[in-house]
Amino acid sequence: MEFVSLLNDILWTWLVIPVLVICALWFTVRLGAFQFRHIGLMIRQLTESNKTVKKSSEKEGISSFHAFVVSLASRIGTGNLAGVASAIFVGGPGAVFWMWVMALLGSATAFAESTLAQYYKLKVKGAYIGGPAYYMYYGLHKRWLGVIFSVCMIITFAMANQIMQSNQISASLSDTTGVSSLSIAVFIAILIGVIILGGIHRIAKVSSYIVPFMAVAYLLLAVYVIVANISLIPDVLYSIVSSAFGINQAVGGAVGITIAQGVKRGLFSNEAGEGSAPNAAATAETSHPVKQGLVQALGVFTDTLVVCTCTAVIILLSGVYQNSDADGIILTTRALETHIGPWARYFVSAAIFFFAFSSIIGNYYYGETSVRFLTPHRRYMWVFRALTVATVIIGGVMSLEDVWAIIDLCMCSIVLLNVYSILCLSPKVDKLWKNYKSQLNKGLDPVYHKEMIPEDSVDVKSW
Repeated sequence: MEFVSLLNDILWTWLVIPVLVICALWFTVRLGAFQFRHIGLMIRQLTESNKTVKKSSEKEGISSFHAFVVSLASRIGTGNLAGVASAIFVGGPGAVFWMWVMALLGSATAFAESTLAQYYKLKVKGAYIGGPAYYMYYGLHKRWLGVIFSVCMIITFAMANQIMQSNQISASLSDTTGVSSLSIAVFIAILIGVIILGGIHRIAKVSSYIVPFMAVAYLLLAVYVIVANISLIPDVLYSIVSSAFGINQAVGGAVGITIAQGVKRGLFSNEAGEGSAPNAAATAETSHPVKQGLVQALGVFTDTLVVCTCTAVIILLSGVYQNSDADGIILTTRALETHIGPWARYFVSAAIFFFAFSSIIGNYYYGETSVRFLTPHRRYMWVFRALTVATVIIGGVMSLEDVWAIIDLCMCSIVLLNVYSILCLSPKVDKLWKNYKSQLNKGLDPVYHKEMIPEDSVDVKSW
């Protein structure tokens, strides 16, 4: 794995990170920094009922909220507990700062990719389906690009990411209960198999229960830790900012490591620009593509600025990262133990179970969408489902270092393909945003019809 790690360092430092930053800045400037100016609009869009949705929408698509929690189910996972811990372990406190920066800018990227996914979605057998492969095909008219992306998506989410989620569930529960990691992984695989047979509606229903519960419970614990150590918060914030710019580092190269860790683990957590969340965004029944784009941009904020920050503060307040060789979820567990005692390991085990379990569900759907793009034959879907179960089992026996190396390499491919596509389609994003704003400024509830932007030569859906 040493060669893979070296290749990752080169690709991320000289290609992926610059591309992500350029894309995020491009959409931030082009869309008037909407993510800073319209946070209230994002929240309102998530909570308000869509009056234009047909009564039969439950058969045709899922609600904006359910699409939000499916994507959030994938975002809020081991990236929030194990990913943040690994970022701090390797890159120091400053990695958290760069996670914040990429979340603030990357939310514009998330908006663009999810808006495009809504615009180019298809209705298949009464349900909506879409994502990067579909806007590559119908927007760029490059099916071959969609095929390559779909294959990379399956490898990344249906295999690499599933291995990570399973790895951290197994490690945490094994550390708590003493049961072997393999046995736990087999148990998780059986549960996953039962749920994924129900399709997106069952996935959305399960996620809508799990995600709010796990997020609220974890946030309440974080608030308790912060309040109990409120006098130390300024020192924590100072360590994050100062380390981000190398003020405390003796070696200048440490700054590059800090930035790389912040961007990589931030991307693994919030997925902005990765091309994953658009698969869930496309399934929503909404009256205007921009509405779902706003909802998904909010998801990036929720994931990184709230949940990831909570984990970072818990770890940094404990100080255990300075004198421990623990990484990933074990580091987060040790940090919590210093705040609330030995029972923290039981709470973390429960939290990582729900966080990672919901991520496995969301990741599975992203892979399913890619398989459907590649082939209509159902027998291949059964092969994919079997593959998902198998990778969950494999994850229970791999080392964390090897898992991160595989994930980092896989993410490179889908990020570059997706960012290229949404940059090419940025004029479409701009037109949809202006159309939405124009209606909103007139006091209307924005509704989109295909006649509003008639340039597309392919009628990909019915608006």
